[in-house]
Parts: sequence; structure tokens; C-alpha cells
Amino acid sequence: MSPTVPPPRSSPDAAPGSADAALAQRYARELGWTTAGRAPLRLLTGAVFDVLELPAEAGRAVLRRGVRTGPVLLSGTRMGLLVAAGGADELPGLLDWLEWGPVALDLSAVGAGGRVTAPPLPGAPGDSPGAAVWLRPPEPRRAPESVLPALSGLGSSGGDAPDLVRLVDAAATECHRVRLSRPRSGARTRGGTDQPLAFS
Repeated sequence: MSPTVPPPRSSPDAAPGSADAALAQRYARELGWTTAGRAPLRLLTGAVFDVLELPAEAGRAVLRRGVRTGPVLLSGTRMGLLVAAGGADELPGLLDWLEWGPVALDLSAVGAGGRVTAPPLPGAPGDSPGAAVWLRPPEPRRAPESVLPALSGLGSSGGDAPDLVRLVDAAATECHRVRLSRPRSGARTRGGTDQPLAFS
């Protein structure tokens, strides 16, 4: 007999009648997602989805490449790509397998026990500048496993879900490009210019 999973609930921390409480109820009712906290309301990761986090600049480049993703959120200078639950645990191994392991990347994952800021859902009242927003919002009443990137061939996807390996590879590539395009602080220069020293 399998253990009974409690139904999703709205945030116990949000004051009744507040915008956070209303948003928490919408997340629970329309998506079955659990929330916590207030100002800002948080989505709990690890049960239904995990989140790959990367610089917004790199994330926009991933989206321009046309790589299939699930829902995508933007919070300040960071972009979050929702992936199937368990994806956060797969990230280090995937980066090693894709030969990105030794490269310093600004790519991380939020998995079991984590939290990310909950953006307003479409149709919600206006939000404050700089708050989290959905770039690609989740679709109500759609099974998450059918739209969240997962490892293909391992029974964790709905068959047509985006491929986690391709998404991680694209994200790592764009994070590396962003890193290389930024000037390095503390680089040794010649003659007081920004030109790095060349050695032969």
C-alpha cells in the first residue's frame, strides 16, 4: 500500500484576504503547487518540479536558441527554468557527462527543500517593479510531467516532455559565453590598458 500524499495547500503564512493568500490559493487550485511564506510568496521545489537557475542574459540566449523548455520565470537578474522533480540532483552528473564539469559556470539548481519566488499568475493584479514574473507561465490543469524537461528514456517523462540533457547543455553553453564576454576583474594588463598580457 503506497503512502497517502497530502493534497497541495496554500501558504499558512499568508495573511487571510491578502494578495499573497489569493495567489497561494490560485497556485493550489489551478496547478496543485504548494506555497509558503509571504512578501514574497514562495513556491516549494522538489515535489512537482525543480528549478535550474542561471543569469538572465544566458537564459534569454537559451530561449532564443529555440530549446524546448517548460515554464520559465524571471526574478531580478536570474532566470529559472522549471524541470521535472529530481532534475536538480541530475545537474552535476549531466554537467560532467557533457564535459562541462571542470568549467566554472553560473548555473545552479534548486531541488528538494528549496524555494523560489512565486510570480503572479496570468490575470493577477499588477505587481511591483522588479518582482518575479513568468516569461512562460505554467498551464493550469496540464500534467507537469508532460511539459517539464526530464531525462528521456528513464520513464520520468511523459514521452513528449522536453529533454533535460539538451536544456542543460544549452544553459551551460550560454552561461559560459556570458562568462567569457565579461571583463575579468584583476586581469594583469600591459601599460595600464585593459589589454591582457600575452605570453609566447
